[in-house]
Amino acid sequence: MTPEITRRTMLRGVGYAALAIPTGTFLAACGSNNAPVAGTTGAASGGSDLGADLLSRAKKQGYIRVAIANEPPYTKVEADGTVTGCEPDVCRAVCKKMGIDDIQGIITPYNGMIPGLQANRWDAITAGLFMKESRCAQVLYSEPVIVSTESFGVPQGNPKHILTVKDVLDNKNLKIVVLPGGFEEGILQTAKVPDSQLVRINDNRSGVEAVLAGRADAFMLPTLSLKALAETEKGLEVTPPVSDAPKTGSGAAFRKDDKAFVDEYNKNLTTLKDSPEFAQILDKWGFDPAVVKGVTTAELCKNPG
Repeated sequence: MTPEITRRTMLRGVGYAALAIPTGTFLAACGSNNAPVAGTTGAASGGSDLGADLLSRAKKQGYIRVAIANEPPYTKVEADGTVTGCEPDVCRAVCKKMGIDDIQGIITPYNGMIPGLQANRWDAITAGLFMKESRCAQVLYSEPVIVSTESFGVPQGNPKHILTVKDVLDNKNLKIVVLPGGFEEGILQTAKVPDSQLVRINDNRSGVEAVLAGRADAFMLPTLSLKALAETEKGLEVTPPVSDAPKTGSGAAFRKDDKAFVDEYNKNLTTLKDSPEFAQILDKWGFDPAVVKGVTTAELCKNPG
């Protein structure tokens, strides 16, 4: 599934309602003692210290500016303006270890995040922007923070015993729901699953209905998305992660010129991952910290697209 589709469908599944905050809004992500304040155009554009290296500038001003999307559980803006969500919370924790007090979030569409980063409108992207070849060619990603696995949504008991992509290939009678243009459609097409086996449906709920009504045998989506759907859709069972499907994932993304910052960031991210705090953050937002272990940016950057 593409990152954009993944987040939007997960958002519907989880049931969050996005706040009506205009695109490009600049927000201060408050710590426990800081009230959020609206930023200025100058702050969102980089300020007078833009020429300084990112690490020294961030320590001097006490924050870095990050692009977010306000799409839980990846990113979220609370009613009081606090920037949170899985990726921003991890970034904030890493920055504190680097001597940077906080992060400030700028809401922007996904397709504008990398251009805005390259135009110095923000210092990093912390929005669950999944790694793939084309993005990794444009930005420097930190090591992974979120790793997403794929599963099948099937009727209770999994009567057709669908657990892997190979199972789909081996049984030409199986019908699998995918979202058009989604990452899962690409997985099955790459595996040369015949197009006649793919049932293309545009939204999650209709996909689940197709499975439960017997018009399809399974719905392939990220594991977390399916688990959210299963909480409200009676009769839907979520299989274990598909062992022969590629992993997707994300970390913070930075400009290519900020390699020194990224190297320092990764050192402190490793320290955070070895502490209970990392698991606590991911658990809070419904992600599995165990699946991140051993997964590298180099691996995820090989994803086509």
